Amino acid sequence: MDSERFDEMKNKIVCSERESGGIGTLKEKTVHAVLKDYYAADREMQEISLDGYVADIYTGTEIIEIQTANFNRMRNKLERFLPKYPVTIVYPIPKIKYLIWIDEETGECSKPRKSTVKGSVYRAFYELYKIKPYLADPNLHLCFPLLELEEYRLLNGWSRDKKRGSCRYDRIPKRLLDEVRLDRLKDYAQLIPSDLMELFTVVEFGKAIKERKETAGRVLHILNYLHIIERCENRGRFYTYRLNPLYDESK
Repeated sequence: MDSERFDEMKNKIVCSERESGGIGTLKEKTVHAVLKDYYAADREMQEISLDGYVADIYTGTEIIEIQTANFNRMRNKLERFLPKYPVTIVYPIPKIKYLIWIDEETGECSKPRKSTVKGSVYRAFYELYKIKPYLADPNLHLCFPLLELEEYRLLNGWSRDKKRGSCRYDRIPKRLLDEVRLDRLKDYAQLIPSDLMELFTVVEFGKAIKERKETAGRVLHILNYLHIIERCENRGRFYTYRLNPLYDESK
């Protein structure tokens, strides 16, 4: 992680947007554009045609795809790329988010309000589920930049204040806070909190990672699929799980 270089790329992109008339004026959304320059400052490496598809970045040896949502769109690319190239999917996570509302009629923006929702790597598993068959491929790598950002939303929703059901307009990154990488199967084991009991349920796992049961269940489903954890006997209504001894560094 290089916070200084991230700031440099961010400032360059955001300044170019302001000069061209405001946020959201680029062909790409801002987070995507900033991350693409951050991971490949040489623009000759960007938007490269390979095997019938366009890679966000091709370094000559590795493909990097910046994906902010909709991992189902990655399946055909992965099917084509993974047998030939190492592929890193970069999925940004808003660790800290400030909401700013735009009045469509006047163009006026509200003051930033800090969201109570904090992003985490565990919520990325909603998207990882869509590419589950490819997760064990040794050529697939995952990178999760944890960002502080401003999210601009249009006041065009269906509630009285027009916020519920509103459209997200753009997200402007402010800082790169951290970066989590999953380069090998054993890296997934870091997602199991060390203070969990040896045998734990989905409810206990959810409390440990401070996520809802639905999110916790999705994470455990994939970790079990990848054999990072093992499903064991029931405790009441729930299965219990334990970390696969192959990945348990405490033993």
